[in-house]
Amino acid sequence: METEKKQTRGEIETPTNITIKGILGLLMANIEGSEGDDSKKVISLGMGDPTAYSCFHSPALAQQAVSDTLSSYKFNGYSPTVGLPQTRKAIADYLSRDLPEKVSADDVYVTAGCTQAIETALSILAYPGANILLPRPGFPIYALCAAFRHLEVRYYDLLPEKAWEVDLNAVESLADQNTIAVVIINPGNPCGNVYTYQHLKEIAETANKLKLIVIADEVYGHLAFGTNPFVPMGVFGSIAPVLTLGSLSKRWLVPGWRLGWLVINDPNGTIKTPKFVERIKKYCDICGGPATFIQAAVPRIIQQTEEVFFRKTINMLKGTSDICCEKIKEIPCLTCTHKPQGSMAVMVKLNLSLLRDISDDIDFCFKLAKEESVIILPGLAVGLKNWLRITFAAEPSSLEEALGRVKSFCQRHSYQENGHC
Repeated sequence: METEKKQTRGEIETPTNITIKGILGLLMANIEGSEGDDSKKVISLGMGDPTAYSCFHSPALAQQAVSDTLSSYKFNGYSPTVGLPQTRKAIADYLSRDLPEKVSADDVYVTAGCTQAIETALSILAYPGANILLPRPGFPIYALCAAFRHLEVRYYDLLPEKAWEVDLNAVESLADQNTIAVVIINPGNPCGNVYTYQHLKEIAETANKLKLIVIADEVYGHLAFGTNPFVPMGVFGSIAPVLTLGSLSKRWLVPGWRLGWLVINDPNGTIKTPKFVERIKKYCDICGGPATFIQAAVPRIIQQTEEVFFRKTINMLKGTSDICCEKIKEIPCLTCTHKPQGSMAVMVKLNLSLLRDISDDIDFCFKLAKEESVIILPGLAVGLKNWLRITFAAEPSSLEEALGRVKSFCQRHSYQENGHC
C-alpha cells in the first residue's frame, strides 16, 4: 500500500550521475578540510577553464565588442528565443567556411553555452523507450541530460590503442530501432584526440547504415595542434544528418560568456522537416538563450578576431601538452597511451600494482588533493575507471609544479623501498 502511495504521488528522484563539477567540488573540500601543508598553493588540473591562468586570455577585440554592444543601450531587451538574426548569420557563415554545402542562418539556434545545446539536442530527440549512444570515456553531462529525459544510455568504447578512435563494431552492435543518435566529441574531451577525415567519414557511413543522427560536439573545434587537422563532422552531412554543437568558450577563451550553438547540417533534408524545426523552436521558447548584448557582439568577434590570436592559443596548448607528456614519463605508475593532438586534456592510465596503498583512481585523486594540494580528475568521472584526466591548459610553471608534486606523491606511495614507483 505504501509503495502504491509513493507511485501515485510521483515522487521526484534526482539522477545520481557523477558530474565533473561535483567531483571537483568534493576534491577541493578535501583540501580545505585537511591538515596538510598550508604553504602549498592549490593547483587545479581538473577543470577545462583556461581563464584560471594568466597565459590564456580572450582577445581585446572580444572584450571591446561586448562593451560596445552593452553601452549602446540597443540590446537590453529580449532577443528572439532562437537567437538574434545577425548572430545566427555570423555563426552560419563561420561554420560554412569549412563545409562543402553552406548552412543558413535558419539552421542555427543560439544557446546558453554548449551545455544548453546538449540539453536541447537530447530533449528534442527523446521519446519513450528511446536510447542514445555515448562515448566512453566522454563528457558526463550527456548522461545526466539523458537521465532527466528518461533516455536510455548505451556506451560504446573509444580505443586507446587506436588513438581513441570510435569502436564502430560496438556502435553497430549497440544500435537498434529505438536508437536516436550517436554522440561524437572531436577534438576529444577527455582524451585529447583529433579524428582523421577518413575516420569521421566511416562514422558517418555507419550512422547512415543504422539510420542514426550524429550529434557532433565540437566545442573544442579548431583547437588541434598535432598531425591531424580539425575536420568538422558537418562535412559529411550529406551522408548522415548532423547536429553540430559548439560555442565561443574554448576557441575564444570565454567559457563564462555562455554563448553556444546548435546547428543542423542536413543538406538532404533527412531530419530537417517543418515538424522537426518547429519542435526545436518551441523548445527554445522554454529555454531562452544567452544575454542579448553578448549575442550582439558575436558578428564582430567572429569576423574580426585575427588569426594571430588563434595561433598563439594553439602554440601555448601544444607547449603545455608537451610539458604534460614529458613530466608523466617521469612517473612510472602513470602512462600516457596517446599524446594529445588537440583540446585541453589528456587521459592517463593509472597502474595501481605499483602503489601500495591506493585502491583506485578516486582514492588516488582524493589522497593527492589532501597531501599535495593538486586536483586532477579521476577517470571514473568520465567513464573510465583507474584512469586520470589531466587538463594541460595551465601556466607552464604551474603545470610543472603540479606534476612534480604528483611524482613525489607516487614515490611516497610506491612499493619500492627507494621511493620510486
